[in-house]
Amino acid sequence: MTNRKLARRMAWVGLVLSLLIALSGCADLFPTAGEEGALGAGQALAPMAKHTTWRVPGDFATLQEAIDSPTVVDGDRILVEPGSHAGAYVDKSVEIRGEGGAAISDGPLHPAGLVMGFRMLAGSDGASISHLTFEVDLGIMNGDAVDGVFVSHCTFLNTLQAVSNWRGCGWEISHNVIEGLRTRNGGGIGILIGDFAGGVVTGNTVAYNTVRGVLAVDPDDGGGYNGSGIVLYADFRWGGAGASEISGNRVLHNTISLISDTPDVVDVAALELTDTRDDPELNPVIVDNAVGFNDFRGTAIQIALTPEELADCNEISRNLGDNRGRGAHPSAFGPGE
Repeated sequence: MTNRKLARRMAWVGLVLSLLIALSGCADLFPTAGEEGALGAGQALAPMAKHTTWRVPGDFATLQEAIDSPTVVDGDRILVEPGSHAGAYVDKSVEIRGEGGAAISDGPLHPAGLVMGFRMLAGSDGASISHLTFEVDLGIMNGDAVDGVFVSHCTFLNTLQAVSNWRGCGWEISHNVIEGLRTRNGGGIGILIGDFAGGVVTGNTVAYNTVRGVLAVDPDDGGGYNGSGIVLYADFRWGGAGASEISGNRVLHNTISLISDTPDVVDVAALELTDTRDDPELNPVIVDNAVGFNDFRGTAIQIALTPEELADCNEISRNLGDNRGRGAHPSAFGPGE
């Protein structure tokens, strides 16, 4: 059996852990706490008219304490000072920015016993997270169909899943480094854009990220799936609603170089587009997405499409390594390309 056929047959299994997780639940330029001011152009990841800057652990002992405080409001900035910190549930549109190599090494505990960095909840639309190192199982999770989150200039070390955007639109995930992944009868995912609840997932941009290193397969892993560097995923398993449409998303200028340490149990694909129904006779729901200018050459399975016919309704072109297009005009990938 060829790698491509094996990838198609196995890919629908690869996000079991992901779905269970989703269902369960320049700092001196800014004022200090108590002062307000307009954000200068290019100084923030999300547009915010006014803000107050708070520090952890200067003004608050923990990130959760800062987010829960009534004095911290939408548009505020939370600077995370050097050292190891616990992450938090986020329910406000705040900017969380690390300084001096600040690390998230603990956080809210998932019922499966996994440690999360940040779980984005209702009210956190438009939040931004940047310049942090994640040393947890699950880096950033969209737990409530939150839109417009910015994730930039972060480093994720050996996560089960680095950034998982279930049901969110308008996310910008850029300039991050994902160093190593691991599995635990699921997981092994760098960046996920997906839906299982029958909605529309659109307008997300995944750009200029580096996903590299070894996919470490758990010794007790049962296998039967692939890990993924970047995946667009419509999950209809177990009678679920899947997605009505995953469209208008862009995957651009990423470099993915991954190798599994146990490929006969769990291998890894650089890019995956999966509709778990795997039926080319059905109307596709993963359509009109643009995948271009990526470098997949460091990964054995470079593009895994389920069904393979998804190549006909998405623009997959101008990538280094495996490809599906015929040199589409750069304008097909959006402004500035």
